[in-house]
Amino acid sequence: MRLAKLKLADGSIRVALLEREGAFRLLDLTQVARLRCLMDVLNSNDPIGLAKFLVDRKAPPLDPRLVTVLAPIDEQEVWAAGVTYKRSQVARMEESKAAASHYDKVYTAPRPEIFFKATANRVSGPDQPLRVRADSGWSVPEPELALVISSRGTHVGFTIGNDMSARDIEGENPLYLPQAKLYNQCCGLGPFVWIPEEPLDRPATKIKLTILRAEVTVFQGQTDLDQMKRGFDELIGWLIRENDLVCGAFLLTGTGVVPPDAFTLNDGDKVSIEITGIGTLNNPIVKASPPQ
Repeated sequence: MRLAKLKLADGSIRVALLEREGAFRLLDLTQVARLRCLMDVLNSNDPIGLAKFLVDRKAPPLDPRLVTVLAPIDEQEVWAAGVTYKRSQVARMEESKAAASHYDKVYTAPRPEIFFKATANRVSGPDQPLRVRADSGWSVPEPELALVISSRGTHVGFTIGNDMSARDIEGENPLYLPQAKLYNQCCGLGPFVWIPEEPLDRPATKIKLTILRAEVTVFQGQTDLDQMKRGFDELIGWLIRENDLVCGAFLLTGTGVVPPDAFTLNDGDKVSIEITGIGTLNNPIVKASPPQ
């Protein structure tokens, strides 16, 4: 099942079920009940059952040409796990020689690295801009599977995440991690929440990153979930330990695709992240002039 948060031409926000019967159809879930937001469905005891109950089969589907797909977030927090792939461990050790031993240890330690990534106002949805910090000269996207977690701490579903990262700022001093990770337009989520009705096939789930510059591919890389060291329940268990999720959360699970050290995002680049079973998240990149 796929659930989306949409904006109609009149500016109203709707929750919809994306259904495929030959062609994709967007079925409005707000026609038969006063549904406040997508978060209400995700935080229910049975999101799939509730979504099916809310569909009015007699109502016409929404016209996809007349809606804007938004990031599937309302009031949830966004958290992220770091160094969950071997490739990420190597990259972090290369970017910060002084802290190399710390990144080496966190990859194998019982306690994972988990950090706060974004509030909803800092999140960009499909085709909305993501930002490179003006004071960063080495920034990259980080394509990640994002876990959707309910307010009770249960795993509900998945979406695509882009954990934008200023590698030079983090590499200068690991204590600068919040500044390297958390700023305006620092996180991409979408295009919708996928709630699988069968267990996820980790080896078959591919994560592909493509970066275009002037419509030319300047980087492309791929990994699969079987390369991720940590399990979903393990990461969620550490996130909710001594930490109530009042509205629920999105948890980015780390990246296994890292561009070469000589690469940095430029203003006008286009980032595309594709994950098997979920779809594709596209975002343009913006970067302001450095402060004077």
